[in-house]
Amino acid sequence: MAERKPIESWLTDMDGVLIHEGTPIPGADAFINRLRESGKPFLVLTNNSIYTPRDLQARLSRMGLEVPVENIWTSALATAKFLDDQRPGGTAYVIGEAGLTTALHDIGYILTDHEPDYVVLGETRTYSFEAMTKAVRLINAGARFICTNPDETGPSTEGPLPATGAVAALITKATGKQPYFAGKPNPLMMRTGLNAIGAHSHSSAMIGDRMDTDILAGLEAGMQTFLVLTGLTSKEDTEKFPYRPTKTVNSIADLVDLV
Repeated sequence: MAERKPIESWLTDMDGVLIHEGTPIPGADAFINRLRESGKPFLVLTNNSIYTPRDLQARLSRMGLEVPVENIWTSALATAKFLDDQRPGGTAYVIGEAGLTTALHDIGYILTDHEPDYVVLGETRTYSFEAMTKAVRLINAGARFICTNPDETGPSTEGPLPATGAVAALITKATGKQPYFAGKPNPLMMRTGLNAIGAHSHSSAMIGDRMDTDILAGLEAGMQTFLVLTGLTSKEDTEKFPYRPTKTVNSIADLVDLV
C-alpha cells in the first residue's frame, strides 16, 4: 500500500463532531483554533441546507467556535455549484429555506414554478403538501429532480424529524424519477469543497461521525478518514460496514495534535 502523504488540509462535519444539540463538543474549540493558527486550508461541512454560511458562522460563534464564512461548506453550496456547472443561468423550482435559495440566487439562477429546468429539494421546517404536489407535477412535465442530500431524518429536541431523503422518496414514488443527490455521501461535495479551498484529496482528511455519509464520502473522494464517536456511530456499528475509516477516535479532541 502506498504511503500516505502528510495531511495538509482538513474537512470536518459539524453536527456530532464539533457540536451536539446546540453545544460545542469538548476539544472543538482547540481543534478550530489549531487549524486557524496552522494556516492549513480547512472546511466545516454540513448536509443541512437550511442555513447560509453566514448564519452558521454566527451560530458557531455564539458557541465559542470562530469559523470564517469562507471555511463553511454546505450541501446547498455544493448543489448550486453542480447546477452552475451543468446548466449556467438556469431556472429552478425550490423547496427549501434561505441557505438553498440564497446559494441559487448567487449563481444567477431564476426561481420559478413556470417550466423550470430543475426541481430542487432541500430541508425546510415546514414541508408543504401543496409544494410537494407542485414538484411532482413539474417533474412529470420534464423538470430534472435534484436533492441537496439523502438524509432521511434530522435531529430535534423532541426526536427525529422527516428530512430531505424521506420527502424525496415520496416524490420518487409519485413520479418514478430518482433524484440526483449533491450532498454527502456523494464525493462531489468533497471535491467541490476541496476545489473551493485549493486543496487536494491525497493530502486531505475528512472527520465525521457517520459511516454512511461522512466516512463513505471521504473514502470515495480519496481522502484519509477519521471517525469520531461523539455522534451517531458507535465503535460496534463500524463492524457492520464493508469499509473502514483510516482511524477511529473518541472525539475531535484526539485529533488536535495531528494538525
